[in-house]
Amino acid sequence: MFRQLSARFGSPVAMAIVTLLGMWLIMMVTLPQLQMIEYSLRPNLLPAQIGGPDDRLTVANYVTLFNNDIHRAIFLKTIWSSVLVTLLTLAVSYPLAWYLAKVATPRQAALCILLLIVPFWINEILRTYSWFILLAFRGPLNEVLLALGLIERPIRFLSGDAGVMVGMVYAYILFMVFPLYNAIESLDGNQVRAARDLGAGTLRTHRRIVIPHAKPGIATGCIMVFMLAAGSYAVPALLGSPGSRWFTQIIYNWFFEGGNWNQGAAYAFLLLVLCIGFMSLVMKLFKVGLGDIAK
Repeated sequence: MFRQLSARFGSPVAMAIVTLLGMWLIMMVTLPQLQMIEYSLRPNLLPAQIGGPDDRLTVANYVTLFNNDIHRAIFLKTIWSSVLVTLLTLAVSYPLAWYLAKVATPRQAALCILLLIVPFWINEILRTYSWFILLAFRGPLNEVLLALGLIERPIRFLSGDAGVMVGMVYAYILFMVFPLYNAIESLDGNQVRAARDLGAGTLRTHRRIVIPHAKPGIATGCIMVFMLAAGSYAVPALLGSPGSRWFTQIIYNWFFEGGNWNQGAAYAFLLLVLCIGFMSLVMKLFKVGLGDIAK
C-alpha cells in the first residue's frame, strides 16, 4: 500500500497517510477493543473492592450467556435473523445492481442512484421511525390494504420480526447495492452476449458468468450487511415488539440500565467474535481474500 501511495502522491504524503491510518487504527479500533476485553474478564465490583482479592481475571461474564436461557435464545435469534436480513438484502439488491450496471443508460443509472442516496441524507432514527408510522396498526399501509379490500382487518406488522426485517433491509441496502454494482460493472459485456449466443438463458448466464465474477462484491455486501444488522440497535428498538428483542438491546441494558459494564463488555465481545467468524466463513465460501474485497 505504501508503494502505491508513494508512486501516486510521493513519499512524504504517503508516509503521512500511513501514519494517520495507523494512529486511527490503534486509537479508535485496537485500544478500545483491548479495553473491552479487559473489562469483560473482570467481575463487577464496588469501587472499594477494586484491587482487592475479588478483583481477578475470570470468564464468569462469558459463562452467564450460556447459563441464561433467555439471553442465549436472543443471541441465537439475532444470528439467524441477521443472516436472513443479509439474504433478503442480497435478493433485493442483486437485480437492482444488475440494472444499474448493465441495463440502465448513464442518465437512468444516475437518477436511480440519486433516488437511492437522497433518503440516506436523513438520520437513521428518522428513517426508521418513518417505517414505524408506515407499518403501524392504523398506518398508511393498512389503510391502503383496507381500502383496496385486500384485508378485512388491520394487520399488526410490528408485532413480530417482520417490521425489523423490512426496516433493516431498507436501512442497509446501499451497503449491498454499491459493492455489487462495482463488481458487476467491471464485467465484460461480451461474455454475457457470448453466453446468450451459445443458448444460455438468463438464469444460467447469471449463475455461470455474472455471479462468479461478482463474488467479491457479494462477499463484501454480505459481510457489511450482516455486521450492521447484528450490531443494530435503533431498528429493533423502534420496529420490534417485546417478543422480538435483539442481542444489542441486551448489551445496552447491561451497560446503561444494569450498570454492569463488565457483563456488557463480555456480551459485546461475543458479538464481535460472531461477526469476525461470519466474515471468515463468507470469505471461505466465496473463496475470496481481503485483497479481493478491498477492490
